Amino acid sequence: MTDPFESFDIDDPQLPKAIKRAALTSGGFPYDEAMDEEEYDTQIYALQKQLVLLQAHMARAGERTVVVFEGRDAAGKGGTIKRILENLNPRYNLIAALPKPNDRERTQWYFQRYIDWLPAAGEMVLFDRSWYNRAGVEPVMGFCTPEETEIFLEEAPAFEKRLTRDGIKLFKFWLSIGREMQLKRFHDRRHDPLKTWKLSPVDLEALNKWDDYSRARDTMLKRTDSVHAPWTVIRANDKMRTRLNVIRTILSGFEFDGKDDKEIGKIDRKIVLSAEEFLAVKGE
Repeated sequence: MTDPFESFDIDDPQLPKAIKRAALTSGGFPYDEAMDEEEYDTQIYALQKQLVLLQAHMARAGERTVVVFEGRDAAGKGGTIKRILENLNPRYNLIAALPKPNDRERTQWYFQRYIDWLPAAGEMVLFDRSWYNRAGVEPVMGFCTPEETEIFLEEAPAFEKRLTRDGIKLFKFWLSIGREMQLKRFHDRRHDPLKTWKLSPVDLEALNKWDDYSRARDTMLKRTDSVHAPWTVIRANDKMRTRLNVIRTILSGFEFDGKDDKEIGKIDRKIVLSAEEFLAVKGE
């Protein structure tokens, strides 16, 4: 039988049936059907109302929040961020999606350019990729040296401890998708004129580096998961379930006026894992 990975051509408008059929359940995803859209619409509306109440609480209490989103290309980071911010005040809820460092930034302490994006009182900053570039994209693509990655892995937990010690609430999400799902989403982007901008040469080059990214991810999770800044891994093949459970995890980290546990709902432990749980059963 033909290997669908070897025969995959992203420019072919026909997605191989084997990839399309296996996409949702790839990478150990526990559901064989996507969530019902009407059910999703009801739940996301309830959660977004709770986010508005959280925003009011953060303004009153001066809370500072950082949410880090990491994952393979096409894991759903941007779409999840969009649903979090959809009904929030953009003055106090910000996206940090930094481009590659310029010549000056390359000579700075690695964390320095991220510090400028840390929140003030009442603010939430969502990082669409973050300082963890140095543990994933950069070493896999040869944009940094092994020595630089090792220094980062040593420094990141200490850096994050300083943030949390100063009172910043820090959430770190790794969105995990299976290989077939990544191929499907890349193919969708290639052939959708409204999404072609999402597919970069680096994304395409990453297609042949799946195992390298897996090893880098596992090392990152092992070395930078900590009591003060734990990783939350979301099995993200279903975008709707992903968005709901990310928001639930954030809301569950706060106490605020009007918090309604029934409206928030329960976190789905079939797809929401600790770093330790994921590394033990990752299945990809």
